[in-house]
Amino acid sequence: MIRKFIKWFITPSQKHIDEDDGLYTKVIEMEKRISKLEEENLETSNCLYELSNQIEAVDTRIDIITIEKFTK
Repeated sequence: MIRKFIKWFITPSQKHIDEDDGLYTKVIEMEKRISKLEEENLETSNCLYELSNQIEAVDTRIDIITIEKFTK
């Protein structure tokens, strides 16, 4: 009897997942939204790194210009 239950529990369900099912549709929609958010997060992170690098470059240039004024 326990073997029968374990076999029933482990075997895959024969129920066909219908795409008209509200829950299944919502799960697919949520996966698409998460994927889009991950892409946007990556793009935002790249923009922030670029801005950070540009700010550092400008800061370095300002330091060079101010040192040039005092050394002359």
